[in-house]
Amino acid sequence: MDGISRARAKRLAKEFCWVGAGQVAAIVGGLAGIRLLTQALSPASYGELALGMTAASLTQQVVLGPAAGAILRFFAPATEAKQLGDYLKASRRLLAEGTLLLVAIATVSGVALVVFGLIKWLVLLLAAFLFSLLSGYCSAVDGMQNAARQRAVVAWHQGIGQWLRFSLALVLIAAFGASSSAAMIGYAIASAVVLGSQIVLFRRKILAMLPAQSFPAQDGPSDWIRPMRGYAWPFAAWGIFTWMQTASDRWALQGRGTSEVGFYAALYQLGYYPMTLLSGFLVQLVSPVLFSRAGDGTDPDRMAQSHRLNRVLWLSSLGLVVAGAILASLFHREILSIFAAPEYREVSPLLPLVVLSGGLFAAGQIAVLSLLSGAHSQRLIAPKIITALLGVLLNFGGAFWLGLSGVVYAGVAVSLIYLVWIVMLVKREQIGGANPSTGPAPT
Repeated sequence: MDGISRARAKRLAKEFCWVGAGQVAAIVGGLAGIRLLTQALSPASYGELALGMTAASLTQQVVLGPAAGAILRFFAPATEAKQLGDYLKASRRLLAEGTLLLVAIATVSGVALVVFGLIKWLVLLLAAFLFSLLSGYCSAVDGMQNAARQRAVVAWHQGIGQWLRFSLALVLIAAFGASSSAAMIGYAIASAVVLGSQIVLFRRKILAMLPAQSFPAQDGPSDWIRPMRGYAWPFAAWGIFTWMQTASDRWALQGRGTSEVGFYAALYQLGYYPMTLLSGFLVQLVSPVLFSRAGDGTDPDRMAQSHRLNRVLWLSSLGLVVAGAILASLFHREILSIFAAPEYREVSPLLPLVVLSGGLFAAGQIAVLSLLSGAHSQRLIAPKIITALLGVLLNFGGAFWLGLSGVVYAGVAVSLIYLVWIVMLVKREQIGGANPSTGPAPT
């Protein structure tokens, strides 16, 4: 037993180091990118880039993001059942359906811009859709490789992806001028390069597992496509509303000028984004472990183990939130001085609140894994949609009355409400699972 424990501890330590290396490389690359892009683009152009990213995030959250989440969640049950072949066919079908829907949305959006005479936004919009498509594919393959616990592969792509994104954006800015469209095209090319590398390693590592994992399911890929769609559709349903929330802060500030959007985008990327990356590190590290322990989510004992581990994680993340907010309070001017162009430093006092907002939301996302371990994504529909709609109202109200600071205050309020709601749902799930009379939660 001691030998097994030591071997397991060694493996976990190695995985921790790889995941940490990938996240550190991504964070450093993101911070370097903010500094260089805010230097290369005016606040107005940087604001346009942020608005273009809202189009990319729409399709990511509503179309390919849910498919990628289902692909991650069902990899462990598929390999446990030795039905990897049918699972991969079902995954390809999900991605193909998402691609057709994304192309349709891009076509309608492009035609709408032409009809309303907004031609100047056309290149930016189409580049954003291309970036969303390619990054969606990257997320799907990345999720599968992470579920297979191929940590070095995932870490490599996460780290190189961030550096390639801003590097190629700067190359295109130098070649074609300081515009948001050039930067977005650079983002898309970077995603294409990363996807190519992912596919090569996917063929070598995942497809190599097929000979030992090809026992056919009773109904073939249909046995997997049904539960995967059932798991994914709630993500798509609330994705529309969460996108409205995440886009509304920028569009609400657009009424005060694109430069205001640029200032907010810099704060968001320096405060909110690192906290979500930190939570992403924990989610990436433990989600394969949680999902593997939970299995198909019907065994109460396996679910109890998953819940206990996740509770430790989200409580620990709250300590990181407090530490991050304190550090931002002490060094906000220095942080903006190092990582943003000089004209952005006037908004540095708002950075601690942005860090707090991102940290609270990140803790909620970690707590969510307790529900997703049971494949009960439907239970998240109400908190996701209602907090998103509340966020839209508070963003526009905050922008109208207080401008940039009002949007920041709105973000803190919504993140806190979201965290409290999720924790209440998780506690209810744990009580239900601990009561033998209730049985496993319905799917």
